[in-house]
Amino acid sequence: MTTIAVKSQPDSATARIPGHGMPGALFGRQDIFEKDIDIFFTRHWILVGVTADVPEPGDVSTIDIGKSSIILVRDDDEQVQAFRNVCRHRGARLKTAGKSTVGMLVCPYHQWTYDLDGSLKHAAHMGKDFDPKCKSLIPVHTRIVGTHVFVCLGEQPPEDIAHLEATMMPRLAPYDLTYTRIAHEADIIENGNWKLVIENNRECYHCSATHPELTASFLPEDFGFCAEGLNQESLQALSEYEERNAAARRSWEDDGFFCDAVEYLDVDAVTQFRTQRLVIAGHGESQTLDTRVACTRLFGDLTRRDLGDVHLWTHNSWTHVMSDHAVISYIIPLAPDKTLVRTKWLVNADAVEGVDYDIDKLTEVWKATNQQDAALVAITHSGTQDPGYIPGPFSAFTESYVDQFSRWYAARLAAQEV
Repeated sequence: MTTIAVKSQPDSATARIPGHGMPGALFGRQDIFEKDIDIFFTRHWILVGVTADVPEPGDVSTIDIGKSSIILVRDDDEQVQAFRNVCRHRGARLKTAGKSTVGMLVCPYHQWTYDLDGSLKHAAHMGKDFDPKCKSLIPVHTRIVGTHVFVCLGEQPPEDIAHLEATMMPRLAPYDLTYTRIAHEADIIENGNWKLVIENNRECYHCSATHPELTASFLPEDFGFCAEGLNQESLQALSEYEERNAAARRSWEDDGFFCDAVEYLDVDAVTQFRTQRLVIAGHGESQTLDTRVACTRLFGDLTRRDLGDVHLWTHNSWTHVMSDHAVISYIIPLAPDKTLVRTKWLVNADAVEGVDYDIDKLTEVWKATNQQDAALVAITHSGTQDPGYIPGPFSAFTESYVDQFSRWYAARLAAQEV
């Protein structure tokens, strides 16, 4: 019998062998988890919701992130604002996590009362020398990109969010995503580290074997393939795939739609993102089992159904925007081995369930895909915590984005520790 000696694994991201996975300690240790929250979910821009979470003045959405908690609120001027969920009196939480509608934000402890713009309007028994103007709610840095609500909890938010904004705004403009509503939303608690959730999302090596619903419309080849050893039939299929992509791109660009890939992912990036308009298989309309639109009332003033999939990655989210609906998912780490994955399905604000769309058709692809991914993340996290785990090599053809994420993670850790 041949045995393999188990070596102790390094703890540092910089100790990773180039082209290989991260050391298991980076997924399992509590101190590293806490450092990740501080760096990647406090000092970086993160996606925490969509404008449709707070569609009307007085609507509130509260999100907990580590020890922090933020309140998203639409104010009387129809603007979406974000505040620390901390009363300026003695620190009580104003709202519990979730959604609600309020006239004003009232602290449940001593009833300090704040307007929707965060200003303190009432504080009893504080005396004539008390100045309420100095005790407004603490604002959180916020950027709205299309419908995406990005926040940064750090004091100095990375300035390169402007690059993401300048890239995505013209791509999303035809869809008018601010005029949408949430047709469905779902939370999954995945039993794995947040980095494994993102790694899983950054490759489609696993897609053909594990995602039958997704691959009815999604083409795994868009994210890498190895042509070595393919038979003639497979080579012909690859040639047809490339021809179809080229023809679709020409058609979209002729109609003024942005198609090219923009990648801002590696060590020179702070606010990491990638976007591209991807071809949809089959009838080419939407990410559904029959590849037809799930909602007949398209976004904005669109008339073409076959606009492919405008996808967007950030380090805590992934988005797919089709002509008829959008699927937006983001993650919030809960523990070294627990990650919240929150997904929202958006449709035109005027779309009527049962008339313009069927909720099962709208959601069945990504409901199934998310559950399948959760199972993959769980078995991977468990394996990385085994004393026998030795990080293996990435496929240079299908896992290059995972390797890129690993490099970016190490670079951002190093930059913040200087």
